[in-house]
Amino acid sequence: MGEQKVSLVKDEAAMQHFVRNLLRDVQALEYMLENEWFESDVVRIGAEQEMCIVHGKTFKPATIAMEALARMEEYPWVETELAKFNLETNLLPRIFEGDCLSQLEKENSGKLEKIRAKLKELNADLILTGILPTLRKYDLEMDNLTPKQRYYALMEALNRQLIGSAYELRLTGIDELLVKHDSPLLEACNTSFQVHLQVAPADFVCMYNIAQALAAPVMAIAANSPIVFGKRLWHESRIALFQQSLDVRTTHDHMRERSPRVSFGNSWLDHSIMEIYKEDIARFRVLLSADVEEDSLGLIAEGKAPKLRALQVHNSTVYRWNRPCYGISDSGKPHLRIENRVLPSGPSVLDETANAAFWLGAMIGMHETCRDIRSQLSWEDVRDNFSKAAKFGIDTNFNWFKDKKVTPCDLILEELLPLSRKGLESRNVNSADIDRYLGVIEERARKHMNGARWQLRAFTKLIKEVERDEAVTVLTASIVENQSQNKPVHTWKMPDANDLADYRPAKLLVDEFMMTDLFTVQQDDLLELVAELMDWRKVRYLPVEDSKGRLCGLVTSRLLLRHFAHPNKIGGEKPSCVKDIMIKKPITIGPKATIVQAMHTMRDNKIGCLPVVQNGELAGIITEMDFVRIAGRLIERLEREQ
Repeated sequence: MGEQKVSLVKDEAAMQHFVRNLLRDVQALEYMLENEWFESDVVRIGAEQEMCIVHGKTFKPATIAMEALARMEEYPWVETELAKFNLETNLLPRIFEGDCLSQLEKENSGKLEKIRAKLKELNADLILTGILPTLRKYDLEMDNLTPKQRYYALMEALNRQLIGSAYELRLTGIDELLVKHDSPLLEACNTSFQVHLQVAPADFVCMYNIAQALAAPVMAIAANSPIVFGKRLWHESRIALFQQSLDVRTTHDHMRERSPRVSFGNSWLDHSIMEIYKEDIARFRVLLSADVEEDSLGLIAEGKAPKLRALQVHNSTVYRWNRPCYGISDSGKPHLRIENRVLPSGPSVLDETANAAFWLGAMIGMHETCRDIRSQLSWEDVRDNFSKAAKFGIDTNFNWFKDKKVTPCDLILEELLPLSRKGLESRNVNSADIDRYLGVIEERARKHMNGARWQLRAFTKLIKEVERDEAVTVLTASIVENQSQNKPVHTWKMPDANDLADYRPAKLLVDEFMMTDLFTVQQDDLLELVAELMDWRKVRYLPVEDSKGRLCGLVTSRLLLRHFAHPNKIGGEKPSCVKDIMIKKPITIGPKATIVQAMHTMRDNKIGCLPVVQNGELAGIITEMDFVRIAGRLIERLEREQ
């Protein structure tokens, strides 16, 4: 959203004023296109780098963006993002030729090192990853929204549009995530490396359609977002998470279609960039307004290019994965860009630059060899490829030209890499840079290894050895270490559970180590069934819940033993149901309590189990065995240090 001063629409008059300016901007843009005002004799590239801030020792999100920025006043290129644990840098636009790619990498690395040095002063570090593995749901509460007016305005505007009662995440991969959240701040999970390509108006339709076709294979080889809240989901979970985090729709008992504000699009582009802007204005109500003083049509009459502020504000609240952008160059002429929002942040700056080089080269190469991608691929196949690439990444299968079925690796090695090389060569990019960056993509494809696959393999290995929180912490620490050395991800070794010597769980919250895969019973269940369940699952405690998931009681193995040892003790009759022997008001704890608080509660009350309850609903359970496992890991660590 840049630094534009935006706000909620205050009243009907303000809305009408803004919409009037929006329509005038559309007319001005059409006029400039029809009269060839646009810069078309130069091609520039640019990028934006998003990142997360993490604590230097725990590798959890560090909500210190404002404090960090206060120490970086001399760096105008670093900016806030939606959450207090996010930052963003803007990289300089540069002519697409010569050493532009290596200069892009050098600039990005240099800026990140400067930020990292300032963060070190705050005992923090930065990480480049599509979704931070150590991120927790409560890190995304409104308290962690960056305290700037435009972010408050966006959150409130989206909440006003919400049709249902909450935002919902529903993703299924190796694991499953079904969760509600009370704000669209979930969007802050996502960090990306957004690449811009300047495009001449005459080529925009063709180039935009090519960008749509390339989105799937580029995302498949670059995927780096498979872990969300400790769950293994889509290879590029950003795609679903971004859409669902801002999705104000809900289910109905009718079939009316409503489009999400985050989308891939609904069809090919046929005639002009104006199709996108007009469709977005038609489909999506204005969320935010701005005090627009500019008279865009008046400036046109004076022969000056307007900034189209109203159109820019509206465009910033509609999130296409390939987004059209309008800007004014230093020459004073307007220009058009395609912003690739598909690419995730990370795994390393080298990897990101390789992703950018591959996409940029393929865009140019395909434009030179295929003037109309619509004759080679159906829109339905392109959209299907995009969805499959988000879910399965490098492991998917695509429908390609002439209805060919092909894997991402084969497609990239056999067709797209040679095409990308030709495209970069046609722009006179340095041959050494072409070899360096496309070489990274080639090795990824040959080794069948990208950031998502590395994270999935590493995390799956770690959770077989340690608790889930320690696993995501070790994983995150390993990513930070490899990034600091700027190693391409296909060379990273699998992390070891013992790599992080100073892991300390004392400040863990209950939510981070409780058991959530629960076996429960209800009040009317037979005690014989309870006994069998405990035996089958090797558990000593079973929570009792009602049909709505609310906690009603607790059955322990000790209570069962007492019952079967003295079956006629109660009133001379043998109790047969759970409600006859259960603890009716068990001691519970909330998910935001610390592990130390949980330990004290269990010790002081001499109990071996704590049901975790949130708003009356059973959310998890903690037992003495959880503490035994944590203590065991600490003892092992102390032994190694001696």
